[in-house]
Formats: sequence, structure tokens, C-alpha cells
Amino acid sequence: MKPLIRNILGLLVLVLVAAVAYNAGKHQPPAASPAVQASAQRKILYYRNPMGLPDTSPVPKQDSMGMDYVPVYEGEDAASGTVNLAPEKVQKLGVRSEAAQLRSLTRVVRATGLVEVDERKQQWIAPRFAGWVQHLQVNATGLAVSRGQPLLAVYSPELESTVREMQLAHASGLAEVEKSARNRLDNWQIAPQDLAALQHDSSQLVLRAPINGVVVEKMAIEGARFAPGDVLFKLADLSDVWVQAEVAEQDQGSVHLGQAVQVSIDAYPQQTFSGKVSFIAPLLNGSTRTVRVRVELPNPQGRLRPGMYANVEISEPLPAALTVPVAAVIDSGVRQVVLVQVAEGRFQPRTVKLGARNADYVEVLDGLGAGEQVVTRANFLIDAESNLRAALSGMHESSAPAGGTGQDAGAEMPGAAPQEAGAHQHGGQ
Repeated sequence: MKPLIRNILGLLVLVLVAAVAYNAGKHQPPAASPAVQASAQRKILYYRNPMGLPDTSPVPKQDSMGMDYVPVYEGEDAASGTVNLAPEKVQKLGVRSEAAQLRSLTRVVRATGLVEVDERKQQWIAPRFAGWVQHLQVNATGLAVSRGQPLLAVYSPELESTVREMQLAHASGLAEVEKSARNRLDNWQIAPQDLAALQHDSSQLVLRAPINGVVVEKMAIEGARFAPGDVLFKLADLSDVWVQAEVAEQDQGSVHLGQAVQVSIDAYPQQTFSGKVSFIAPLLNGSTRTVRVRVELPNPQGRLRPGMYANVEISEPLPAALTVPVAAVIDSGVRQVVLVQVAEGRFQPRTVKLGARNADYVEVLDGLGAGEQVVTRANFLIDAESNLRAALSGMHESSAPAGGTGQDAGAEMPGAAPQEAGAHQHGGQ
């Protein structure tokens, strides 16, 4: 009886132990996968935007749609050329960074030009009758003249006969003849005061300056004969001048009528002259690939002389845009790169698309987010190290397929062994 009880008790103990073992195995957490264990052991460098936008964060965060930023572990961004620098090395290189932020830029178009006479303020002295030059009161090119100043005295037989005809017709009461003679004098632009003088002395007529200006050309020679329409003097008013600027083809979209213009002249390096755009040529110069832009400048003191070279700056304010310092951009000629500080001591090269620029800042159209820190000093040294690391990473990846080929070749060797063994057997037979 006792052996039976002992066997029953032993069986119950075994059942109880098996139940406990089963229950413990059922509630034991599953073993972590190798990938999860590897991720837990690696260090999180930073968190990137889940949609692939150029935005990173050193701490966990969510985007505007509530999506969690994705962690980037150490070693995952090696192929991107990310550079890690110790704090002492950062200090030794003198690395400086600045945040990308919104700024209002002013696009400046620069061009060269030539000072010219305002064509609307020129006058030619060209009598409408024939005659001879009796006396020159202004006898040199470049002399300044004032409105109404005598330029020269002329004698014209045709003019004298017309004046006599008018006087005789008036004395004889021949109104039609007098009117015809007076019309001829009006067509010859004889002023009333000059006509009164001719009625007392018809031997000469004094021609006067019609504007304030300077003598640009003098063709009149004392004693010389002139025909109707011959130009005796060319006068120009230089109180306002033109600057004809040649604007490059790619800059013509930034030039508009009425824009403010700053003009500098080499003769006056400490002074700038303000004007405005008054005309843009409708045709492009095919030889120089430039568009002629006319700038009007006031010249009250006459310091701007026709023929002077001028440097023109045309400014165009732009709306606020994301900008970075010009020093932050590494331009290879094919692409433009900035170095983004994704974490303390970690720098990542980022290809960007640039827009307008001024002397200090350049607009970033794509590739960068507001608030991201870009390197502005020692960036060429960091970029060189980044390119080296990316090149080494590429070499490592290119060597991987070669190793895989060797494994595949080794995998085929077991298949060749039976054939070889079969050959030995056949030979043995």
C-alpha cells in the first residue's frame, strides 16, 4: 500500500512542476530581435523629419501633423559625409555658425554707362533764309550762353527785300501784299523785336541764343555764306543729362521704369548722384547681349560732362526670404553646398538652391529650413573632410559585392565534389 501512495505523490509532484514550468514559459517576454538589440546598443545622434524635410532636432519631437521624428543612430549617416568633431577641435579650427532666417534683401543690378546730352534740350541755330555772317559775338565751342544772348549778326538780301516790300505795301495801303510779306517773315521766325530793328536798319539781323546752355558745335565763320537750313551753332542745356547704361541680359528683369538709381563717377569718388530710370530700350544688342537703359540725372552745377564713364547701381527691394550668409555657401560651380550643424560637433553637407543675393546674404530657395545652423567659418576644412569620408564610404560599399561573389563561388563547390567523387569511382571501376 505504501509504495502505491509514494508513486501517486511522485506523479502529482511531476505534474505540478510541469504546470509551473509551462506557466512561466508562457508569460516570459519574447526575445528581442538582433536588429532591435543593435539599435538599443547604438547611440542616437539626432532626430530627423519623418517626411524627409531638411529639419533635424537633438531631442524627440513631432511635426505639424503629429508624426514622431525618426531617430538617426550612430553610423547610419556615415555615407552622407557627416563629420564628427570633438569640442577641442571645433575650438581649434575656429568654427562659427549662424542660423538661417528670414531677411529682406535688396537686389542690386550693376552696369556701366556713358554720360550724354539730354536730346530734348538741344537747339540748332539754322536760319531759314540765305545770307552771310557779318560778325560773331560767340566765336568758340564750349562757351556758356544764356537765353537771348546775341550769337552772331548776319546780312541777307532776301530778308532786306522782304522788309522793304512790307514797308512799301503798308505805306501804299496794299493790305494783301503787306500780309504776304509779314507771313514770309513769320515763317523765317523773325521775332517782333528783331523785325522792329530791321525796319530801322535792314542791313543786318542779330541771331540770339534760344536757351541757356553751352556751345556744343560752332560751324559759323565770320564772312562765310550760308544757305537756308545750314546749321551755324549747336547748343545744349546741360542742367539735366542722360546716362546710357548697358544692362546685362540676365538682369533686365529686375529693371523697371521709375526705379531709383545711384550713379558714381571716377572723377568724384566720394560722391554719388541720384537719378531714375526713364527709358528701357525695346531691343537687345545682339553683339554685347545687353539692354540699353536710360537714366536721367540733374546736373545743376554742370559737373557731369557728356562723355564721362559712369558706374550705375539699380536697386530693387525684395520680399522677405530665407537667407544664409554668403560665407556659408561652398560653390563648386556645379552645385552649392552648406554645412549644417545637426548636433553639437556634428556637421552635415547639404545641397541647396540659391536665389537673389547681396554683399552679405544669399537667398535659399530649397534644401534648408528656418533656424538651422550653418557653418560660416572653417567650412572649407570641414567640407574637405566630409568629401574624404564620403569617398572612403563609397570605396567600402563598392568592395562588398566582390566578397559576396566569393561566397557564391564557394557555395558551388559542394556541387562539384560529388562529380569529382563520381569520377574517382568510375576510374576505380
